[in-house]
This record gives sequence, structure tokens and C-alpha cells, in this order.
Amino acid sequence: MFSKAESRKLKEEFWIAFRKSYPRKWLLYKTGVKEINLKFHFDLKKAIVAMDIDGDLQQRIDSWEKVVSLKSILINDYLPHAHFEDEYFLENQKEISRVYVEIQEVSIHNKNTWQQTMVFFYEKMSQLEAFFTEYEDILK
Repeated sequence: MFSKAESRKLKEEFWIAFRKSYPRKWLLYKTGVKEINLKFHFDLKKAIVAMDIDGDLQQRIDSWEKVVSLKSILINDYLPHAHFEDEYFLENQKEISRVYVEIQEVSIHNKNTWQQTMVFFYEKMSQLEAFFTEYEDILK
């Protein structure tokens, strides 16, 4: 078991190592579409690369419909194992819509899984960004 300070230190070490291993500027919150953000998530059990759709309910519905209209392209050409959830609850119980890919059995507390997670993050976020960039006009 790790203390909060130890856990925070490991998280910081991981993200520093990731930036050093894969030094590039990611889109993330700078998509140009207020309701859509691209995210990395790494916790004690899994790692996720996601496209989160937020905003008020109507904005979320409108953006979600655009994403779903491109579902077959995203799955066939970019992320074959993508999950689509129109109702996804974050840890703080906020409801969003999310498209994501994940790997299980990795942990931010286990340095032996860091390399696998970094490769996963790099490959999947690169694919998600390529999809977003290609279809940005439709998603706006």
C-alpha cells in the first residue's frame, strides 16, 4: 500500500518519464471544440485513452451524435477496440459521453507496467488524434 505522497510521487515520475520518452505536443484540451477533449488516464488497474464529450445536455447530445455518425470509420480505420458510452460517469459522478480504448492489468504503482502503458498511450492517442484531425470539420 502506498501513502498519498508516495502515490503522488509515482504519478509524477510516470508522467515525466512519458514526456521524456514521447516528447510531442498532444491535442488534449486544445481540440478547438469546446465539448470535446482527448485524455489520458492511468490508475491502479487500467490505462485509458479517451475522447470525452462534455457540456450541457443538448451540447453533449449534439456532439455525441456527430461522433456516433463516424463510429464505423473510427473502428475500421483507427481504433478497432473502441468503446462508445453515451452515459459515462467519472469518479466525481459527473456524467459525460466517452469513446475510449483501454488496457487492463497495468498500474501506475507498478513500474514494470509503465513501458507497456507508455507505448499504448503513444499509439492509441496518435490514432485518436489522427481521427479527430481528419474529421474535425464534422465534429465542430
